[in-house]
Amino acid sequence: MRVEYINPFVEAAFNVLKEVLDADVKRGDLYLKSTTMSIMGVAALVGLAGDVEGRVLFDMTKQTALSVAGAMNSEEFTQLDDMAKATITELANMITAQAVTKLHDLGFKFDLTPPALFSGENMEISNQEVEALIVPMELGPHGKIEINVAIRERT
Repeated sequence: MRVEYINPFVEAAFNVLKEVLDADVKRGDLYLKSTTMSIMGVAALVGLAGDVEGRVLFDMTKQTALSVAGAMNSEEFTQLDDMAKATITELANMITAQAVTKLHDLGFKFDLTPPALFSGENMEISNQEVEALIVPMELGPHGKIEINVAIRERT
């Protein structure tokens, strides 16, 4: 996986999260994952197709999702209702749109799927032949989001 694909997502996530949460956002150490891995509880998934193919997953605990949705809407959420789900989906849209704009500026052409939101316990995602780069983002009092990027050039 080329770093040119990853950096725009890391930069966009940092910028968007810092802006919408008005919190101290810190990037953790990146690591690679090449097998099936557990999802923390709430995940927004965006697919990519074109010059590159793959997906970007925004993974967090239910508590982090509730805290982030609350901060973005200036209200408290106690359950993952339709508004909280829509907010997390919109967060994925905001980050992905900013990253894709940068990638298009670099000459990469591809399309996105609308974000799909998954929530539940004991979920796993399989990377199937594509190594995933995991970018942890510490969100101060809101918890942590892991950006899970699995992208490859189309063959």
